[in-house]
Amino acid sequence: MTEKVIVTDCDGVLLNWEYAFDIWMNEKGHSKVEGSETSYSIGERYGITDAQGKGYIKLFNESAAIGFLPALRDAAHYVKLLHEKHGYVFDVVTSLSKNQYAAKLREKNLKKVFGKNTFRNIVCLDTGADKYDHLWLNYAGLEYFWLEDKPENAMAGKLVGMKPIIIEHGHNMNNADFPLAKMWEDVYNIITDPIHKAYGVYGRHAR
Repeated sequence: MTEKVIVTDCDGVLLNWEYAFDIWMNEKGHSKVEGSETSYSIGERYGITDAQGKGYIKLFNESAAIGFLPALRDAAHYVKLLHEKHGYVFDVVTSLSKNQYAAKLREKNLKKVFGKNTFRNIVCLDTGADKYDHLWLNYAGLEYFWLEDKPENAMAGKLVGMKPIIIEHGHNMNNADFPLAKMWEDVYNIITDPIHKAYGVYGRHAR
């Protein structure tokens, strides 16, 4: 591994997609179902069908709103530290949309929040797309850290030799396979801890 690269998902990891999507859904007359915080399904969260939920996700991801998402929690501070102090660059693999304008808005949003030189690559897959094939083709055997909020995608990274870290949300708190980081400070500590680097012991939970 000759480059200091961190590979990361975007929504729910770098950017607070859920917050912005909820505002957008409220404007369309939909509000969250009480007690649905632990569900990954947008349909269940808003009391609509799965098909409707997926339709709203696609509409939102291809709307102008996708270019104005805020950073998730303390992500901006610790991404900057990892880049400027430790020399890491970031590759983003996001299941956003194949729409070219949505991809441009995502890139502008990320560079505005985190800095234009922070990212080596920003790859937008189709809405809800599986990430295994892309990870296998581009990162197999490289042992890069791989940040995700969806355990299935984290596992896809592990299967190609990456080191997953899960960003904690209500829908993944039962994850027992990978380190679970509530804040980006936890991510920072895992990645910069020399013990983890020397021995590969990155699997303890960051809590």
